[in-house]
Amino acid sequence: MKITLPENRHLIILQYILFVSLILYFGSSLFIPLSFAILISCVLYPFCTLLERHKFGRMSAIVISLTVLTISIGLLVFLLINQLLGFFQELPEIKLKVAGTFEEISVWLSNNFNIERDTQLQWLNKTINDSGGNAMSFISNTISASAVGIVFVILIPIYVALILYYRQKWIDVLYRLFPNEGRERIMLIVKLSIQSYHNFIKGMAAVYIIVGILNSTGLFLLGIPHAFLFGFIAAVLTFIPYVGILVGALLPISMAWITYNSIWYPLGVIGIFAFVQYLEANLIFPLAVSSRLKINALVTIMAIFAGAIIWGVSGMILFIPFLGILKLIADRTPSLKTLSIILGEKKDSNPF
Repeated sequence: MKITLPENRHLIILQYILFVSLILYFGSSLFIPLSFAILISCVLYPFCTLLERHKFGRMSAIVISLTVLTISIGLLVFLLINQLLGFFQELPEIKLKVAGTFEEISVWLSNNFNIERDTQLQWLNKTINDSGGNAMSFISNTISASAVGIVFVILIPIYVALILYYRQKWIDVLYRLFPNEGRERIMLIVKLSIQSYHNFIKGMAAVYIIVGILNSTGLFLLGIPHAFLFGFIAAVLTFIPYVGILVGALLPISMAWITYNSIWYPLGVIGIFAFVQYLEANLIFPLAVSSRLKINALVTIMAIFAGAIIWGVSGMILFIPFLGILKLIADRTPSLKTLSIILGEKKDSNPF
């Protein structure tokens, strides 16, 4: 794509970046589900074309593809519910453990600091009252986010079906928007974009495998029963941001507390999951995903933070494949050579 910029091109570029960022930020309700739909469409496209080559109609192929995807997500939700039910079954024994722990702490405070039981109860009641407002705010935000999530769950499959059904129409629109680029070049960029999304999914699968191995190894060394089962369940549940890792950690924490008569083992489980989660967010994810997309790891990390600022958790997921598409365009546009170098991972032969 031939792009010409005036002499003050750096200022123009900054203005474009600011303008696009504002549009994405204020239009998040529209662009987030649409972006997820594009991502899912690119993932389902090969399966749809395979079904169509086997004499299935286009809409039938789309429905079958979405059904397979829905069943897969349903299995993940079923696993999440089983985790919660298993945790609730352990609640009575956990409550006894908590009560015993608080009793020990209370005795220790009384013996070592001469803090009376009544004073401790006053502190506890004050802490509960102060945290009540924060808890209600958290619950309100959670309900609001859940309502938005339900709307997205309804909208995204509709967008996916329409994108796949009218895919030739969208290609014709690209031909008209960029008539000077040629059909072959546009089709090449589209095919490479789909491949880029596939590489992103492969990178995410590698992340889950590595995180599962690290979780399982840590739990095994700590002596937690069924370490590999718990480790890989937690790794898969990291697909659900924030909530997934918490739910995935509940069962091994409960098992550690019940198996060992010590609070240090549950704390050890928390430490393992926190450390692995830190590695996943700051090292494993950028390296595994960016290497698949052939993007500089530093730029990948910056894209993750930029996505979090603009679109929150959704932006952290979506901005990485967007970056891959931007690099594809930059690689094939002479005027964007500098951007291609910035985004690329090719090492300079200069020893500096």
